[in-house]
Amino acid sequence: MKITVIGAGNMGGALVKGFVKSGAVCAKDVTVSDVSEANLARIGAFNPEIVLSSDNVKAVSGADCVIVAVKPWIAEKVVRQIASAVSCPVISIAAGVSVDSLKEWFGGKAPAMFRVIPNTAAEYCESMTFVQAAGASEEEKAAVLGLLGSVGSVMEIEEKMFPAATTLSSCGIAYAMKYIRASMQGGITLGFSPKLSEDIVIQTVKGAAKLLQESGNHPEAEIDKVTTPGGITIKGINAMEANGFTKAVIEGILAGEKAGK
Repeated sequence: MKITVIGAGNMGGALVKGFVKSGAVCAKDVTVSDVSEANLARIGAFNPEIVLSSDNVKAVSGADCVIVAVKPWIAEKVVRQIASAVSCPVISIAAGVSVDSLKEWFGGKAPAMFRVIPNTAAEYCESMTFVQAAGASEEEKAAVLGLLGSVGSVMEIEEKMFPAATTLSSCGIAYAMKYIRASMQGGITLGFSPKLSEDIVIQTVKGAAKLLQESGNHPEAEIDKVTTPGGITIKGINAMEANGFTKAVIEGILAGEKAGK
């Protein structure tokens, strides 16, 4: 499969690196187009076999799949620019841009469309990616879901759920990082060096996620296993809750969902 990615910023770059690392696409079959020389240089440094371009129309020529990975306010300009040159499936990761808008910008007979929300963990093939397909054949859908599945987990959702999916997973990467950073600060306060504190917290979070994935247990079941009556775990949890831990997380997620509508 030959793919073209328009936009080599954080998310576009993460997808490109993930696709190549996973082996889903050969580097020589990937074309990346961007107006930023710095963004292109970073992709070139990652793998010199990737084809680099600053011409979007030329870049999409011969592609089997085009990924529009630009900011939402640039998406219309880019889509209208390439509309007449594209007949293959198009994936848009522009937040807040609906399938109906994409169809309008393409005009006439639009190609198969996929509205997609991944997250930056795609670079390490651990993205949680949400997809809405429109006007795609079963073959096109299978090909796109397979490509996206190479960089993590994929879930098809209704359009109305995109704001919620964005804040829970795409923004959720940042929320998780805030917890990790806060825990690191706690570790430093207790006497660990910043690096040791970081290593401890990252492995702990990684272990907690793996434990839930492998066991299939509800988080509360695993919490109960390490919460001895009168012990240090329950006292720590109670102190966090007294300071609004769960409420703060839920309010943050709801605020993100509201802002995404």
